Amino acid sequence: MEYNLADLYEAIADATPDNMALASGDVHHTYAELDKRANRLGHYLQSRGIGAGDHIGLHLFNGHEFVEAILALFKIRAVGININYRFVGPEVRYMIDDADLKGIVTQRRFVPVINEATQGLEPLQALIVIEDGVDAIADQESIEYETALGQGSEERDFGPRSGDDLYIIYTGGTTGMPKGVMWRHEDLFFSGLQGGSPGGEPVESPEQLVEQAKDGWYTVTMLPCAPFIHGAAQFTQWICHLTGGKLVLQHGPSFDAGRILSLVAEEDASTLSLVGDAMAIPLIDELKAGDYDMSNLTVIASAGAILSPSVQAEIEELLPDVMIINSFGTSESGDLGRAARDEDSHEGRPSFYMGEDVTVLDEEGKQIEPGSGEIGMVARSGRLSLGYSAATEKTAERFREFNGKRWVVPGDFATVEEDGRITFLGRGSKCINTGGEKVFPEEVEEALKAHPDIIDALVVAVPDPRFGSKVAAVFNTRDNKHLSLDEVKEHCRKHVARYKLPRQITITETVSRMPSGKPDYPWAEKIARDQASA
Repeated sequence: MEYNLADLYEAIADATPDNMALASGDVHHTYAELDKRANRLGHYLQSRGIGAGDHIGLHLFNGHEFVEAILALFKIRAVGININYRFVGPEVRYMIDDADLKGIVTQRRFVPVINEATQGLEPLQALIVIEDGVDAIADQESIEYETALGQGSEERDFGPRSGDDLYIIYTGGTTGMPKGVMWRHEDLFFSGLQGGSPGGEPVESPEQLVEQAKDGWYTVTMLPCAPFIHGAAQFTQWICHLTGGKLVLQHGPSFDAGRILSLVAEEDASTLSLVGDAMAIPLIDELKAGDYDMSNLTVIASAGAILSPSVQAEIEELLPDVMIINSFGTSESGDLGRAARDEDSHEGRPSFYMGEDVTVLDEEGKQIEPGSGEIGMVARSGRLSLGYSAATEKTAERFREFNGKRWVVPGDFATVEEDGRITFLGRGSKCINTGGEKVFPEEVEEALKAHPDIIDALVVAVPDPRFGSKVAAVFNTRDNKHLSLDEVKEHCRKHVARYKLPRQITITETVSRMPSGKPDYPWAEKIARDQASA
């Protein structure tokens, strides 16, 4: 058996056929049932000429269909491509072209978007539509999802697969159009999926993984809050299923804090994964307002965005027995490390200890000396993604060779503490240069969110005639409370150096974020620059 995700799932399904694999709305599937449904879809796709190496768009809300579809595609050695369900026609057209899509699985409500995106193109080899209560007719041949499954055999008679088969995650739409990150299944298993043993040592063989699942060594019930268009949610799915555990989904189009908390109790979820403060704050507010049974919850893990200290403190007060973990990583690098609350650095910035494959490098590829205070680039070697599927220049920028060793440099800047911990500072691409001083937005955003009246905040640069750029904050407040610039600066002085203080503020009703919970910096930049030029 190879480290191929379809092979591994099938082996676990054979060893634990009656384990509950999936809870999504009213749908509950055991490992055996999910396996058979994926077989049916895989056979249908093969009947449409889809095979090894072909790319199929998954233009879907969270639900059992996404899980079934990506497993079905891996069974036939094809690749599922996540498409942001907020995209309009031209953006979906970009995805069709960039990812060379042969087919799409979509919601009925998105059929008009698909019609616009495919105008002037040859018909897709497969267009599979999930009914969602909306009436829309496709301009090309299509089939309803359950009908497609009904036309496929549930027999598992697919050919051999390889650990070299590809897993592609489209990422990065905050600063431009998304790019497809290519992983070999085997490399992703060890670098992104915790080697089959969450929090433990990676397995030494596929057979060990199956035994662990059978014996329940690491079996967990996990509930990802983020949509599957976000790599972190997909990773949660596979980490869960590789333990033989149950994946719980909030079925549908949007994040609902109340429904998430209800599912924790209804499905006995032990691990809740989310994306930073944008998801944590509504959960905190709902916990305060409602009466929810959280007795089975043991871990809250944030991936894709760091939980600010003030938000962590609120969670700890409400859920004192739950471990809170900040997970560091990117779609390009996989897992970089994790830090619990008591492992934060002296300034409250999350930090973690370096493994042999993770370090901080300067521009020449030399390791930053611990305790030097120098800022460098977080880098990882070892098992890495292959690069971007259709972006050679970007691959060369992110994947570098130093002293004969290949490294991925995702764009995060950090320093190394005297005791060897890496302390994250922020994304280099958003670093603000004001009068020659570097300001990382994340530092100021966390300071702002420590204010009792500020709910969420984004920090961006706006032009300044004296300093080149100045720090501008866009935030919303509880009960739309007005705060003056002087009040905000006075608060922030307790948390950051004077040169990092906001010089301009804009209070909005809401703070825009991507469906994944990641910052919508283009939105904040427009708001701040419009105010600066007014």
